[in-house]
Amino acid sequence: MSILVALYHATHYTYDRPINLGPQIVRLRPAPHCRTRISSYSLTVTPPQHFLNWQQDPHGNWLARFVFPEKTTEFSIISDLRADIEVINPFDFFIEPYAEKWPFEFPPEMHEDLAAFIEPDPLTPRLKEFVASVSREPRSTVDFLVDLNRRLQRMIRYLIRMEAGVQPPEETLASRAGSCRDTAWLLVQILRHLGLPARFVSGYLIQLRPDVKPLEGPAGAEVDFTDLHAWTEVYLPGAGWIGLDATSGLLCGEGHVPLAATPHFRSAAPITGMVEPCEVSFSYDMGVVRLAEQPRVTAPFSPEAWSALDAVGEAIDADLRQHNVRLTMGGEPTFVSIDDYQSAEWNTTALGSNKRKCADELIRRLRNRFAPGGLLHYGQGKWYPGESNPRWALALYWRRDGAPIWHDDSLIARETDRRASSGDARLFAEGIAARLGFSTDYAQPVYEDPVDRLLKGNRIAENIDPGDPKIHDPVERARILKLFDSKLGEPAGFVLPLQFWCPAIRHSACGCRCNRCPVLNPSNIRMSCRPTRLPNAYRCAIPPTR
Repeated sequence: MSILVALYHATHYTYDRPINLGPQIVRLRPAPHCRTRISSYSLTVTPPQHFLNWQQDPHGNWLARFVFPEKTTEFSIISDLRADIEVINPFDFFIEPYAEKWPFEFPPEMHEDLAAFIEPDPLTPRLKEFVASVSREPRSTVDFLVDLNRRLQRMIRYLIRMEAGVQPPEETLASRAGSCRDTAWLLVQILRHLGLPARFVSGYLIQLRPDVKPLEGPAGAEVDFTDLHAWTEVYLPGAGWIGLDATSGLLCGEGHVPLAATPHFRSAAPITGMVEPCEVSFSYDMGVVRLAEQPRVTAPFSPEAWSALDAVGEAIDADLRQHNVRLTMGGEPTFVSIDDYQSAEWNTTALGSNKRKCADELIRRLRNRFAPGGLLHYGQGKWYPGESNPRWALALYWRRDGAPIWHDDSLIARETDRRASSGDARLFAEGIAARLGFSTDYAQPVYEDPVDRLLKGNRIAENIDPGDPKIHDPVERARILKLFDSKLGEPAGFVLPLQFWCPAIRHSACGCRCNRCPVLNPSNIRMSCRPTRLPNAYRCAIPPTR
């Protein structure tokens, strides 16, 4: 979840008299390799009478070249951009296998491409001592870089220098203090002397006040702020350029917005150009403002926003009551298990191993609380195209007057009980027949169609193992495995044929005129009539009278 921010950066030069300005090179546009999404950008320059050419330097950085044909008493540059600050994992990269352990050698074909980033400045005494102190024992390349970056952060005290330029690494090591650009250039030289390509980066650093202060480590910024910053990027085979901020000892993240990345710091200055000799006054202004941010776990609605939402809700409720609008819950409430809410059955798939068990437990709790004595009904739900079986639906029915409909809960099996077998189906069908006064022989077994089994079996290629059909669709694969596991000689279930009895139709069709006919006396159906396979469900056992 991102936070949309607006960054404002103004630089203003005022001269004591009208002067000629030479061509000015401005490097204040986010570089192409910036990982933070920049939704908009603008650059405004005074005086307005100028010529502008957008260019890219040999390293792909954006350059704005301004030419001023007339004299001026002021020169100002205003940079505005909008950035989506979304968390970036700085370790989200892979390294080529040969470079996973440091030290390692680059392939010869890469030396020419990286030549400008490999050649270091001559070693000075303190820099030589520091480089020699770095252990050459083989270790993880990432761990090596993290430790080196943190070592500089602890060693070099950060300070704000208003002087122009970058101080030499020897001076930074001697004073053990320096600005961000001083530490960045020192790390560039250290990495190059260790055989790793490195470049100097200038850009914006956006730091937002954290929602929650960490329990350990730095507390972070007290307020939202932004500033020009400098850091180092090292090239790793397979991962590309990785940012290292020696000022904080961390890898670069979403708050680092690069403007220029070059082999030398001279080519990364935000503004360069010539001016006529004069007296000048200088000022600058920078700021960052949050434009939009969504409520999140660490920063929910503010008290003001929540009060406004609550007031809207109260107004809506009052309006509904005034118009006698009553709301009820829908027929398909959605629930998620509290114990295993991350598994697929609670996120992406329709069914699962525990969903029906949880649904059974939930509807029984609802029955005990809202409808004691209510009737539980377990039936078929929707059947969506492409699914082999319909969904299941659990319903609860009760009387408004509170009179119980169902008394014995033990007669409704729980989902955690054992699954019914074909033998259970037989006992169930025979039990219904006995209670209706029929012979249990009328409970008839049914079997899978052998012809259909043969047709489906013939569709499977001969080189497919029935135990491992190698079908990507899990439903179709389960269907084939079940097909081969089932036995044609065993009943798939039991049925009890019943037909609705209509006296008018049956009397005219039967033609029976005896007093014991079920048409005339339905209570004698067991004595006088017997079942038949004809369309008429029963036939009189006594010859008709004429």
